[in-house]
Amino acid sequence: MQWILPSLVVLKDMQSSHLQAATLRLDQFLELKGYRRTQERYTILEEIYSRTDHFHFDAHELREILLAKDFHLSMATVYNTLELFAEAGLIKKHQFGNGASAHYERTLGSRQHDHVVCLDCQQVKEFCDPRIANIETTVGDWFMIRVMQHSLVFYGHCTDELCARRLEKNVN
Repeated sequence: MQWILPSLVVLKDMQSSHLQAATLRLDQFLELKGYRRTQERYTILEEIYSRTDHFHFDAHELREILLAKDFHLSMATVYNTLELFAEAGLIKKHQFGNGASAHYERTLGSRQHDHVVCLDCQQVKEFCDPRIANIETTVGDWFMIRVMQHSLVFYGHCTDELCARRLEKNVN
């Protein structure tokens, strides 16, 4: 089977439309709540939605990315903005593992998926299995509830010989 990859132009167009949709949703949310439209909020939103990769990030990583682009803001601003975005449905907040810091991912333009987390290197990988949708429907029918969302995370030790944490342990 041959895989056909979308062209970079198509990816850029999709990326742009997701950012436009996210900006519109943020505008509507801020107006509804009576919150101010600040440069920090829109810059953070643009950073999250302008990436071509679907990445999971924590607040510190996001701040470091913005600082590297000479956009200075406090951790409090980052945390408050991420909470606001989660409330607006622009990002989803995850707690991967015990005591781990919260990780986030964008929601608009993202299809339903689940996660696998390496306990060694903390890398988060995504997968989609259509059987999970069937399980979701069955569980909803069984308990007479309309399932709105779910969270499924598998945790394990990486078998990848190039796992960053595994290489680190072997060096020490």
